[in-house]
Amino acid sequence: MDILMLERWSPYTVGIGIGAIVILGFLFSDKTLGCSTAFARTSGMIEKIFKGSRVKEKSYYKKFAPVVDWEWMLVLGVVIGAFLSSLLSGEFSLHFNPAKWEETFGSGIPLRFMVALIGGVLLGFGSRWAGGCTSGHGITGTMQLAVSSWIASICFFIGGIVTAVIIFKAF
Repeated sequence: MDILMLERWSPYTVGIGIGAIVILGFLFSDKTLGCSTAFARTSGMIEKIFKGSRVKEKSYYKKFAPVVDWEWMLVLGVVIGAFLSSLLSGEFSLHFNPAKWEETFGSGIPLRFMVALIGGVLLGFGSRWAGGCTSGHGITGTMQLAVSSWIASICFFIGGIVTAVIIFKAF
């Protein structure tokens, strides 16, 4: 039980755990690990509140029905798990702006909100355009040796490095 109270876990332990989850997902449900479709389904559920059953007529939602499915529950589990982990490790705290953000861009909440909103929209658009997210391509797709997933994963790393250089002014 002490492992649940660690501030940081070994990347090897986490990697083995994620690998086991992916293998078990294939074995027991013939499903791949991914999260981005859950957000697409959520947008359909929100739209359904306002437009009713007309949402089901859209070709996109015929392919990705706006329902709570296993991916949706996976995302919920990630959020709950992260919250519980932060509580158990004693690291939980609320921050509107991380310290590095404030150091680089200032403490203005509207700027942080706009950047997060734009980033979220771009991330959602990109994951739908690419046919998957970092977990879908980076974990499941590369494990299946899918060329598209390897290309996507390389782009994820390049994007992460560029972003880190901008934020941390590494050059």
